[in-house]
Parts: sequence; C-alpha cells; structure tokens
Amino acid sequence: MSENSQSTYQIQWQTVEHLKSFIESMKAEKQSVFIRKIKDLEEELKKLKKSKRYGLVWEDKPEDVVERCKTELPVLVGDETKTINENPDGPTHILIEWDNYHALSVLAYTHKNSIDFIYIDPPYNTWSTDWKYNNAYVDANDSFRHSKWLNMIEKRLRVAKELLKKDGTICVTIDDYELPRLWLCIEEIFWESNLLWVISIRNNPKWRMTQRKFSLIHEYAIFFWKSEESSIKKLPVNPEDKTHNYKQDTDWSWYLDVNLRKQGADSTATTKSWKISDRYYPIYIDSKTGKVSTVEKLDIEIYPIDSKGEKRIWRRSNDVIDEMYKSWDIWAKKQKNEYQLYFKFRGWLDGEMPKTMWYDSEFSASEHWTQLLDKILWERELFQYPKSPFAVIKSIRSATVNKNAVILDFFAWSWTTWHAVLELNKEDGGNRQFILCTNNENKIAEEVTYPRIRNVIQGYGDVPGIPANLRYYRTDFIGMEKSIDDLRKKFMGRCTEMLQIRESCFTPIQVEDENEYFQVFESKETILAVLYHPYEIAKLQKLADTTAKSIVAYIFSMGMEIFQEELSYLSNRLRIETIPDEILETYKKIFGF
Repeated sequence: MSENSQSTYQIQWQTVEHLKSFIESMKAEKQSVFIRKIKDLEEELKKLKKSKRYGLVWEDKPEDVVERCKTELPVLVGDETKTINENPDGPTHILIEWDNYHALSVLAYTHKNSIDFIYIDPPYNTWSTDWKYNNAYVDANDSFRHSKWLNMIEKRLRVAKELLKKDGTICVTIDDYELPRLWLCIEEIFWESNLLWVISIRNNPKWRMTQRKFSLIHEYAIFFWKSEESSIKKLPVNPEDKTHNYKQDTDWSWYLDVNLRKQGADSTATTKSWKISDRYYPIYIDSKTGKVSTVEKLDIEIYPIDSKGEKRIWRRSNDVIDEMYKSWDIWAKKQKNEYQLYFKFRGWLDGEMPKTMWYDSEFSASEHWTQLLDKILWERELFQYPKSPFAVIKSIRSATVNKNAVILDFFAWSWTTWHAVLELNKEDGGNRQFILCTNNENKIAEEVTYPRIRNVIQGYGDVPGIPANLRYYRTDFIGMEKSIDDLRKKFMGRCTEMLQIRESCFTPIQVEDENEYFQVFESKETILAVLYHPYEIAKLQKLADTTAKSIVAYIFSMGMEIFQEELSYLSNRLRIETIPDEILETYKKIFGF
C-alpha cells in the first residue's frame, strides 16, 4: 500500500470511528432522556393515585353468582305445572326464579332494547338479615357492606340498561342508608344528564325509629331516563277531586279559578333582550259594574305588577280579553283594596306533571292494605314493610303511556309490581306485560310469589280474579368448553324457552314430522319454528302451506350461516335467525369469557 493510500485509509478509519462514537453518544443521550421521561411519568402516576377523582370508588368484592358465569352459562327451563292461561287475548307474563344476575343475562338476549319501564326495590342494606352476599347475611357492622352492596347493584344495573328501549325509564326505590351511593352509581351508568328526579314517598305515616332516633316516614324513588328520547308523562287528573279545586261550569265543563297575572318561572315582563313583553299591557275595570276591557278606558287601570312592585305579564294576550269577558270567562275581584283579575283555566284536565313529594295514604302499607294481602296469601314474617302497588302504578304512569308496555322488576320479592300491572290493565283495558325475577330463598318464589300471582289472576275469597297468562321459568347452566364448537353443541336443544320468550310464542303446534329437532309454537300473529338441525329446513315449506301467519325460524348452526338462498321462496313471510352464536355473543359481552 502506498503512503498516500495508507494516509487516506487512516483518515477514513478515524472518520468512521468518530461517527461510531458520535452515534453511541447520541444513543446514550436519547436513552437517558427516555429514562428520565419514564421517571417523570411514574411520578405523575403516583400523584394521580394520591389525588381524588370525581365519582364513586369502592373495594371490589367478587360475587359467587357472577364468578359462576365464567365457567357456566345460564339458560331457562320452563315449569309447565305452573303455567296459567286465563286470558287468550292478553299478553303472557313471565316469572323467572333464580338469582336476578343470571335472569338478566338471559333477558339481555331475549329483550335487548325492548323494555319500556324498569321498577326495582332492591335490598336497602339496612338490617343484618336484609340480604345475602355469597350466601351470608351482610351484617350492619361489616366494614365492606357498602362495597358488597355496590358490587351487587352496579353489575345488575349495567345489564338492565341494555334492556331498556331508547325512550325507556328506570325507577329504583331506596332509603337513606344507600341513597348517596346508589345515586352516584346510577349516574355513572345512565349519565348525570339523564337524571329525571328523586321523589320522596311517604310510605310509613306511623313512622319507624332509626338508630339516630329520627322517626322515618319516607323513602325515595330515583328516576333515570336511558336517553334524551325519554320523557316524563302527565298523571291523570280527576276533576271531582277537591284537592285540585276544580269547579263545574253551567255547560258541565270543568275549570280552575286562576289569577290572570302570571307568577313563577318566565313571568317577568322584560325579555332577554331587555324589551317589555307584549303581555305587559293595561286592563280597564269598571268599579261599579265589574266590566273588563282592554279597549274602553274605564275608571280603574291595572297592570300585571305583583305585591313587591315587580313587573310581570298576563297569562293571556290582549286580543282575547274582551271576548273572555263576553263569555263570562274573566272577572275582577277586589282584595285588600286592590283589584285582581281571575279567569276560568281549562287546562291540566289532560293530566298534571308528577310532583316531587308523594304523600297520599294509598302509598303506605295501611291496615286496609295489609288486611287485603292477608286474604290473598300473606307471609308477614318475610315482609315487615310491604310496598303499596299504588306507588308502582303512579311510577308506571309517570314513565309511559303505552298500554302495551313491557315492565321489568328484577327484585320482585313477592307481589308489588305484578299486582300493579294487573290492576292497571284492569283499570284502562291495557295489555302491559310484566317480567319478574326473584330468587327462591325460603321458597319465596314457589310458596309466596307464585301463589299470590295465581290467586289474584284466578280470584280469592269473594274477590273476582283479573284474568291473565303466566309462564314460570327457572335458570339452569351449561358448562363452558375450550372449543367453541363443543360449546355450541351443548346448546343443542337448550334454547327453546329463550326463543319462546323472545318471540312471545308459547302455544305448541302439532305438525307433521315433528321431532326433537323441529318444534313449532304460535301466537296470534306469529309462528315460531325452532330447528336444531339445518336438515330440517325442508319442513318449513310444509309449515308455510298450513298458515298465513308470518314465520320466524331459528336454525341451529355450527357457524353463522344464513339459509336465505334455500328459503328465498319464503322471503316475504319468513325471518331467519341462527342460534346459538347470537346468544354466545351476548354472554361474551356480559361475562367477558
């Protein structure tokens, strides 16, 4: 190698070495910066952990019934011996016996976005025998009793929200022991903007002594909408009820005496733009004859100014005042040397908005009501503080005017919601359907809830029944499998009751070639066909030839096949669903397996 070449090589080698050294130093610097940033983030995380957050935080205490669903999946089994068919034209009501978490999980498939109103009366977490968590009563001194209660209620409320229609409403009753925590819990699930109101209900006029020696006479009902599409409804008004002060006119119509000067919200004379409202104008009165006019200037001139001198507005525009006087719908009264104008208000007869305090005697467990319950079938030791169905009726009326509403109570206990629904249907000819879920602790479902429903439907003593239909179900379980195909196979033949409930088709139909793989049921409008083998689809043509009703066919499949091509000739009358994949997807979302 020449001297020049050697020199050039050395320069190149030194340059490469410098570059390597530079790159290594850059790497070290970047690594140092990266490590410093990680430490900064760790410090920020520590600060965040120490800082408070808005909302509700509690200790997670696993619940056995929830943990069970990680290894077993719930299904329903009907008890035909408890079926009641007393009203061929009415809906079929549902009673599910077992833990309500399992029942709600099934309903998440059968009734997703289908419930109009949910009314629940959960345990109040008040007494040592108030409720059980993992098969043990939660003692009043249990340091985790609030956490256990929140674990229980929160999981059920999250599933319940999925069941409500977009315009659905939920009402939860509670007393002071868990009101603060329940309020925040529901708010987190249903959102603060969807809080309707918290109602105080005087449910115990004779009072109950609390540990702090206050006399408790009320409880609360928390109403939440699912979305802004919901709305509160007016309650019926009885004009003859003296509490409303209605009077009857000469034409037999009803009215209220109302001051023409507006009061309260939106009653001031100045608008947001600081202009005087067109409802602020003078009205003239003849002090001798009582004549009222806006045109003829009489000896008395009055404006809508209140006793504090603040400018208000009239409830009616000036173009109708003179006509109202001609029909004797407006008049003047002299009170404390001042003239006041009154008119016949004919509004509110279509109903009135619910008030925030419900204090009528019908909301309490009066002696009259408990005596009536004794006649039906009463186990007093199980229910020291029974609910009045009239509070539920008022809640239903406040939440929905739909006479075909589906109403769910998943803390059914014994009787309140179903009795309220039956009485309401009887009163206005509605076809509301109730779905109740209750456990069978102390055989309450079998020996209290069901007999009471049956007695009210069929009659008791000298009280006639309220004809209705009922189906009774219990939950059963299917063990989990590692293979999804093996899990699908376990659902073979186990979906029928869920599909009947989903489609409201309960009456079995005897068809040709019927077997365990091909079952058919009907309602007034629909035929339900359950096919547990795709080879059975050829029988749908024969079924279609025997009925003009629409048909929904649930076909068991090991995948997500849709059998539209094979059944395209029935497309105008046939809806096809596959099972069990949609059921499994519902369970995956809830249980996270």
